[in-house]
Amino acid sequence: MDAIARPAVLALRSLSLAYFVQATGALSVVGSLAAIAAEWGLSDAQTALLITVFGVTFALAAPLLQVAFGHLPRRRQVLIGLAVFSSAALAFAVAPDYRALLAARVAMGLGAALIGPVLGALAAGLVEPRQQGSAIAMVLLGLSMAGLVGMPLSAWMAQAWGARPLFVAVAAAGLLTALLIRLAVPAQAGGQAISLTTLGRVLTDAVLLPAYLVVFFIAAGAYTTYAFIAPIIRDVFHGSAQTVSAGMAVLGVAGVLGNLFVVRAARRYSADAMLLAGMGLLALDLLLLLLAPPTLALLFGMLLLWAFATDIIWPSQQRRIVELSAELRGVALAVTASFVFAGIAFGSALAGLLYARYGYHANLLGSLGLLLLALAFLALSARRAQMPGWPHAAD
Repeated sequence: MDAIARPAVLALRSLSLAYFVQATGALSVVGSLAAIAAEWGLSDAQTALLITVFGVTFALAAPLLQVAFGHLPRRRQVLIGLAVFSSAALAFAVAPDYRALLAARVAMGLGAALIGPVLGALAAGLVEPRQQGSAIAMVLLGLSMAGLVGMPLSAWMAQAWGARPLFVAVAAAGLLTALLIRLAVPAQAGGQAISLTTLGRVLTDAVLLPAYLVVFFIAAGAYTTYAFIAPIIRDVFHGSAQTVSAGMAVLGVAGVLGNLFVVRAARRYSADAMLLAGMGLLALDLLLLLLAPPTLALLFGMLLLWAFATDIIWPSQQRRIVELSAELRGVALAVTASFVFAGIAFGSALAGLLYARYGYHANLLGSLGLLLLALAFLALSARRAQMPGWPHAAD
C-alpha cells in the first residue's frame, strides 16, 4: 500500500489529538473517582453516574446532531464540538454541587457528540479508499494515547491537585486542539445533509443494525469491568492511588502497541477478522482475571492484554461500519458512536450494581456474557452481508 501523504498525516495527527482530548475528558472520571468524591462529597455510585450520564447524552445526541448539523463541513463540526466540550469542562471545574456536575457532564456529552462521530468520517475522506483502515487507526491512536498519557496524568493530577484543576486543564487542551485543527486540517465543502428518514433507514438496515449491536455489547462488556477499575484495584488488589495511575499507564502503553499493530495489520486482514481477534483476546483476558488469584503482578499483565485487545477492537469496528455503509458513513459512524456510548453507559451502570451487590467476579462474568452477545450479533451481521441481493445502505 502507498504511504499516506505528509500533509494528510499532519491532518490525521491533529484529529488524533482531538480524540485524545475527548477521551481524556470523557473518561478521566474513571481514574479520579476518589478525588471527585472527596471534592464534592459523593459516593462511588454517584461518581460512576457521571460516566453514565455522559454516555447516555452522547448516545442520544450523536445521530440527532448529525441531522441538525450534518450539512456543515466536518471540520467545522469538530471545531464547534471542541468549543462546547471545553466550555463544559470548565463548567465542571467550577461546579458548586452535584446537580451542576451532572449538567456539565451532559454538556460535555453534547460537545463530544459533535466531535467523535465526525473524526472517523473526516479521516476516511482525507485519504484514498485503500488507505482508510490505516487512516482511521491513526486517528484512533489518540484514544490509545489518552490511556498512555491522558488517563494516568488525569489520575495523578486529581490526586495531587484535586479534580477542579484537572478539568481546567481539559478545557485548555480542547481549545488548543481546536486551534491546531483549524491550521492543519484543510477546509472542505459542506458535509452530508441527513434527514430523519435517512437516519431511520441507517438505524434499521438489516446488516447495519446487528453491526451496531456488536458495538453496543462490546462497549457494555468492556465497561462492566473497566468502569470500576479504580475501586477494583483499591479493594480487590489492595492498591493505592499511585497503583491506579500506574495501571492506567500500563493500559496506555499496551493500547499504543495495539493501535500500531492495527495500522499495519489493517492492510492485510479484514475488519471482521481483526474484530474477532480482539474480542477473543478480551474474552481470554477476562477468563484469566476470573480464575487467577488477585495479585498486582497478574493485574498489570492482564491490563496489558486488555488494552492490546480493545485497541484492536475499536478501529476495526469503525472500519467495518465504514465498509458496510459507504456513502452514508458519516451518519453511520454517528449512530455507531451512539451505540458505543450507550454501551458505555449501560456497562458503567451495570458495573456499579454488580460490584456493590455481588463483587468483582460478578463484573467479570457480566463482561463475558455481554461479549458473547456481541459475538452472536457479529455472526448475524456477517451472514446478512453475504446474502445475495442485500441492498447496500448507500443505495
